[in-house]
Amino acid sequence: MSENEEKRPEVGKKLHDARVAKGYTLDDLQQATKIQKRYLIAIEDEKFDELPGDFYVRAFVKQYADTVGLDGEDLLKEYDDDLPKAKTDEYSEHIAQAVETRATSKRKLTKVNDARKYLPTVIAIVIVVIVLAAIWLTAIVRGHRDSSTKIDNSSVKVSGESSKKSSSSSKKKSSSSSKKTSDSIKLTASTRTSSAVTFIGDALTKDTTLTIKTSGQAWNAVTVDNSQRLSKTMSANQTEKINIAKNAQTIVLTLGNASATTVKLGNTTVDLTQNNTYPNTRTVTIKLGNTTQSSSASSTSSSAVTTSTSQSTSSTAGSSTTSGVASTSSTQTSVSSTR
Repeated sequence: MSENEEKRPEVGKKLHDARVAKGYTLDDLQQATKIQKRYLIAIEDEKFDELPGDFYVRAFVKQYADTVGLDGEDLLKEYDDDLPKAKTDEYSEHIAQAVETRATSKRKLTKVNDARKYLPTVIAIVIVVIVLAAIWLTAIVRGHRDSSTKIDNSSVKVSGESSKKSSSSSKKKSSSSSKKTSDSIKLTASTRTSSAVTFIGDALTKDTTLTIKTSGQAWNAVTVDNSQRLSKTMSANQTEKINIAKNAQTIVLTLGNASATTVKLGNTTVDLTQNNTYPNTRTVTIKLGNTTQSSSASSTSSSAVTTSTSQSTSSTAGSSTTSGVASTSSTQTSVSSTR
């Protein structure tokens, strides 16, 4: 044994010669095999006790041989007696660790590959979510803008409708006021006594209602153009309405209790008693439009007839006077000639 120990180990020399033949330095071999340089030196010097364990001796020797171009398996078989035997438990433990390490690395690699596989899908999903979020935010902003625009439009519409309503109401008021004005009839008292009164008014523009209302019991009669339209005793709070044609000329009311009677022609209240100055008014005559014109025309025609008559009388008298003078003159001429 001592002689064998003094000899240079053949396995270490064989590995050394193969490295040199490849042109590798220990640094090159360390970088290629990832085995520390001191372990490589220990392998070449066959100082196997400097390695971490018997298992690593065989593993490092095999890896060394494969790197420098030798067959690692054949080398281990060739120098099986010179290399330390790895213990079964230790070998199994290292194998288990190696297997576990490889399985772990494979699982990690698988997870990485799976992650890479699903990465495009995840990116696509993220992009879709971002796009949907942008669309949602845009819809919300547009909704707010539309609501504000609707509010503005509704306020404009409301203001427009209010102006329309105000204009329509003003039109209605003006039309109602015009109606009231058209229904109003101006009556002027031409003559009034303690028991009778005569009113003069314009001709009616349309059929008008004559309304008689009593606050106490009263007998009342109405005649329109010599046609009797009412004759009855009215009780308190009773109302009678008579339609007056627009071409009516004379309305005559006979009142039994003027103080308790109210008369309206259209929207015009007839002042029967002149604010109760004449409470015993019995006869009320209302002459409308054409009556006054015909009376004035008749008076004009009568005055014209009178003037014509006077002119005729004057001309007759003149002619009589002229004939008398002529007769006297002829008589005097006859007497003169006789003499």
